[in-house]
Amino acid sequence: MRRRDLLFSSLLTGTTMRLAAQTPTRGRLVIVGGAEDRVQDRLILRRFLQHAGGPQARVRLLTAASSVPLVVAASYRQAFAELGAGDCELLPLLERDAAFLPEVVQAILDADAIFISGGNQSRLMDVLRETPAMAALHHAHRHLGRCIGGTSAGAAAMSRHMIVQGPAMRHPRKDVVGTGVGLGLLPAAIVDQHFSQRGRLARLLSALAQRPDLLGVGVDEDTALVVESQEAIEIIGSGAVTLVDASSAHTNLAELEPESQIEMLGLQVHTLPAGRRYPVRPARQNATWPPGLREAVQRLVEQVPLPS
Repeated sequence: MRRRDLLFSSLLTGTTMRLAAQTPTRGRLVIVGGAEDRVQDRLILRRFLQHAGGPQARVRLLTAASSVPLVVAASYRQAFAELGAGDCELLPLLERDAAFLPEVVQAILDADAIFISGGNQSRLMDVLRETPAMAALHHAHRHLGRCIGGTSAGAAAMSRHMIVQGPAMRHPRKDVVGTGVGLGLLPAAIVDQHFSQRGRLARLLSALAQRPDLLGVGVDEDTALVVESQEAIEIIGSGAVTLVDASSAHTNLAELEPESQIEMLGLQVHTLPAGRRYPVRPARQNATWPPGLREAVQRLVEQVPLPS
């Protein structure tokens, strides 16, 4: 094992031992479709701060996806400060080498919440992929109950199977959507953002034709999908979240040449508007839900950890 991996293993083991008496608790995910309000009501950022623990929370900004990370960090610091946050700082994690530093790992583990900015999800993953910092994000979310938020590129990176490129199109097509490996915090899904505003339904369907085992999640701008582990999902903001279940769908993908239109039959599509909460446990308010919606919500809240 390399020296930097030994340092991380020692650090993470020490943290785990200190928390051994506590029951591991998975934190919330706040998945934002981009272009969230940072100036007026700031509902999404306000709710994120509440989930982080309120004004006293230690909020850390991860802006490695951006080409202007310091400018983006300053914008979010101002927005959170105006909401009352007293401890909001940029994580010193802009280059891949920093993702191996023990002090960066410790900063992630010490944070109450991490907010991942927009930009380019491939750039973000070039910094984080298979590093101690990425492992610390997983540990903080899954075992320490920390809230992790991401907007635009930060939202796309929440899934394990991550959309990295693909044009807006009117119909799903074969082999026109590029994918890569994301953070895997929402492993059962594949996330697309700026969803309605950029006409990305066909793009999401194209990705699902290749991976029908994943749940498609399309998040509108100024809208967030809040995933409460084992409990519920909630939609906040001004738009909607679209869920697409292709697990029982039929496609003619195997018969097609690249870029051909795809036939997709038997899809289940759910449009969930802002202001709605969908608990996974049986209750009077969801007794009439179609089974497909209950199953989709379960797939989001009952996250399966990635193999170690």
